[in-house]
Amino acid sequence: MAPDTEMPPRKLRFGRWDALILAIVFGLIGYIFYRAQFHFHYNWNWQLIPGYFARHDPESGDWALNLLGQGFLATVRLAIWGGLLAALIGGMSGVCRVANSLFLRLLSLTYVGLIRNIPPLVFIFIFYFFISGQLMPLLNMEDWINHADTETLKVLAILFGPPTLLPNFLSGLVCLALFEGAYVAEIVRAGIEAVPKGQWEAAKALGMHSSQAMVQIILPQALTKMAPPLAGQFISLIKDSSLISLISIQELTFSGTELAVSSGRVFEVWLTVAALYFLLCFGLARLFGRVERRFNQRR
Repeated sequence: MAPDTEMPPRKLRFGRWDALILAIVFGLIGYIFYRAQFHFHYNWNWQLIPGYFARHDPESGDWALNLLGQGFLATVRLAIWGGLLAALIGGMSGVCRVANSLFLRLLSLTYVGLIRNIPPLVFIFIFYFFISGQLMPLLNMEDWINHADTETLKVLAILFGPPTLLPNFLSGLVCLALFEGAYVAEIVRAGIEAVPKGQWEAAKALGMHSSQAMVQIILPQALTKMAPPLAGQFISLIKDSSLISLISIQELTFSGTELAVSSGRVFEVWLTVAALYFLLCFGLARLFGRVERRFNQRR
């Protein structure tokens, strides 16, 4: 049998159809700007946008983040903590979906079924007003923040944003993680079930328990199959974080709404917000793609 040879990468060519599609895209963008300028009589003013990211404090003489900068940083925090929490919830639920225990299967199936079949906005409102509204007062977090020392408040500000808004931030974070965790659970379940059954039988033949086989044999193989969809789900989490602006979480979309209303610079603000989301998601997509290619090369 001839040895396996790698297929050489195909050369990308810029053809006529590519030029046509590119011309159509630029034509649509130009048409939108034309309609905004001459039909709506909109006066563009991009000079105000940099000031929405940072402002100079005349009292202290230092620069501080303004609304767009604070909102973008809050979105990054939500993405990081929400991704970790969603991975934890979804990973546990995904493993429970294939567990031998009927109770664990029914519990995870109920969680995934409820989240995936309820509209996101309905779930967010139900969670925030009926669940989070009852849990946060029980934790008495506001009183704990009022009595916290300066160093603790500084750490909280770096990790979660302004401490005074911490209860609100945590409510949105848990809500987002629970919603995204249901989709992560299905990715984990599909990745585990994609591992050939012979791997389970081999683990049993070696005398391993189900939990040992899952940790040492199945999950390492399933992770290679789960990595691409998990990366895509993390990017979706960033975009879905805009939904929790409806419950007054001061992330990028919420800040953009306030600025668009207060300044009247509707097009400039929302185009800037869209560009920030695009740069963040596109940059992560490129990063995940490069990591995946290097991982496949090492394999």
